[in-house]
Amino acid sequence: MATFFDTHAHLDFPDFEADLPEIVARARAAGIERIVSIGTDLESSARAVALAERFPEVHAVVGWHPGHAEDAPDDFRAELRALAAHPKVVAIGECGFDYYRLPSANGGTPEADARIKAKQAVVFRQQLEVAAEVGLNVVVHTRGGSFGDTIAAMEPFASQVRGVFHCFIGTPDEMRCVVAMGSWVSFTGIATFKNAADVRATLAATPMGRFMLETDAPFLAPVPYRGKRCEPAHVKELADAVAAVKSCTLDELSAATCSAAREFFPKLG
Repeated sequence: MATFFDTHAHLDFPDFEADLPEIVARARAAGIERIVSIGTDLESSARAVALAERFPEVHAVVGWHPGHAEDAPDDFRAELRALAAHPKVVAIGECGFDYYRLPSANGGTPEADARIKAKQAVVFRQQLEVAAEVGLNVVVHTRGGSFGDTIAAMEPFASQVRGVFHCFIGTPDEMRCVVAMGSWVSFTGIATFKNAADVRATLAATPMGRFMLETDAPFLAPVPYRGKRCEPAHVKELADAVAAVKSCTLDELSAATCSAAREFFPKLG
């Protein structure tokens, strides 16, 4: 059986509280050898670290999600450094920009939009600074037309910090921009959706070794589970679909995606 990694899941979310050991066991049975649990703020990050201590196959990413940037302290770098020192913390994030639900979408003002964008920029830069200091890469969130700003924010750090643009739904040209920076993209169950031909076109154009597989669990369950709670075991269904798009075997896909993950997350093991 070909084995895979789930490079982006949120195991600390309440969705998994009742049956987490069973979820991890199902992933193991499906050949998912590593699960990376992603923090969304300091408390969530601490929970991800605790889960990494609890389950051998789980590792943690610590950081502050841009969608929660307004709640972030003015400076949380010291707390982030402390979390990042844990041996099973493999990256910083998820971090970046999210313009999908700016105030103007619900009658807010341009000034309110600008304030949130500015706070997201501060929160992102602090995480890039810590990543550079501690020698870790960053898990990148970019949504709602923020791709250009995300690239611009990362460019000053490109010689020290690389990123994986998670849940990638961008164009082939945007993918090539990411790869040209020495970074990676990652695909979710969206690649299995009937209405996601554009995502599959980008996947087809992405070089082997420059992308990873993820669930973003509990979100974005692949077909045939679409609309239900997603879990790391579902990487298997995603892998089947990706192998078809890439015209490769599951073993070839396993080798390419797991190698990419180990290169990006050197502490993954």
